[in-house]
Order: sequence, then structure tokens, then C-alpha cells
Amino acid sequence: MITELIAQIAVQILEATAYVGAFFLMALESMIAPVPSEAVMPFVGFLVTDGKWNLWLAVLSTSLGSMVGSLASYGMGYYGGKPLVLKVGRYLLLNRHDLERTERYFQQRQGGYTVFLARFIPVIRHFISVPAGMGKMPLLPFMAVTTVGATLWNGFLLFLGMRLREHWAVVQKYSHQVDIAIVVVAVIGIGWFFRTRLAARSRRSGD
Repeated sequence: MITELIAQIAVQILEATAYVGAFFLMALESMIAPVPSEAVMPFVGFLVTDGKWNLWLAVLSTSLGSMVGSLASYGMGYYGGKPLVLKVGRYLLLNRHDLERTERYFQQRQGGYTVFLARFIPVIRHFISVPAGMGKMPLLPFMAVTTVGATLWNGFLLFLGMRLREHWAVVQKYSHQVDIAIVVVAVIGIGWFFRTRLAARSRRSGD
């Protein structure tokens, strides 16, 4: 499976480059890259348990990686989001009103809550920084909620790796099922969005 291959590559990178590799992998994980944190952080926990890594350096390097990756995605949305929406949005049934609504949402308090909670949701956490940037969410609150959320999530997976090492194959099996379920829900949501937009466009054309 692809996930198993990614996990094997991640393990090789961690063994060869230590904390630098952990930083790099978690930076990719926080961007639009197929590097799930479940393939990285538990093995970091293994290394901590074996006494090969320092716990606090492991937490620091992975949290910094998550922050840097999130900031890169935030910058992509901040500087490239609006032109992209205005240029190709019509093909995705998006318009200027959608962009303005996104900006209002992420500039309010609930935008911060959304970014924080998204750090704990598989798949969604890879993408949330882009709409936050598109919505021009203030940078300092974005960094604060991202750092706290990413550190808690990374620490949780690290702890699981330390405590459930012998049973990690079983944990991975069920975590993959959760990921698949979330993807299915996301696809259904996207399908519903396009259906309602097409129906609204048809009604306007008929008037």
C-alpha cells in the first residue's frame, strides 16, 4: 500500500537525518503533501522509547516543522488564493462572493477555532492553512492556534508510539479506516456543493 511505502521512506529519513528529517517530514505533512503524521510521529515515539532521541528535542523539531509547513501553505493561500479564485473559480462554481465570505469567516474568532480543530482531523489538517491564508486570517493568531494544535496532535501520536509500539499495526489499520471515512464524507460534501450550485445556476437561467 502507498501508506506503508510512505511510512518506510519516512523511517529511513528519520534514521538517516534524525531531528532535521523529523522537521522536514512534518513540514511536508502540514503542506499539501502525502506525508501523514501517523507515518512519522509514532516512529519518533519508538526512537524516544529506545533512548535514541531526546523527548523535548523531538517535540520541538516536529512542532517547528509543522509551523513552517503551515506558514508556507498560509502564504500560498494569502498571496495566490484570490487571483486563482478569480481566474479559475468559475470552473469550480466559485465566485468573488465565496472569497469575500471566506475572508470574513477567517478574520473572525471562529476562524481560529476552525484552524485549531482541523489540526486533529485527518486529511483536513493538510489543507486548512490554505483557506486560512485566502481568508487573510491575522498571522499571529494563525501561528498561535497552529502551534498549539500541531504540538498537541504530534505529541499525542508520539505518546501512542511510545505506549503502543507492539500493537501499532492494529492502530494503523483502524486509523486508515478513519481516514477513508473522512475522505468519503469530504467527497459527498463536495458533490453536494456542486449540485446545489448547479441547481441555483439553472434557476437563475430559467428566470
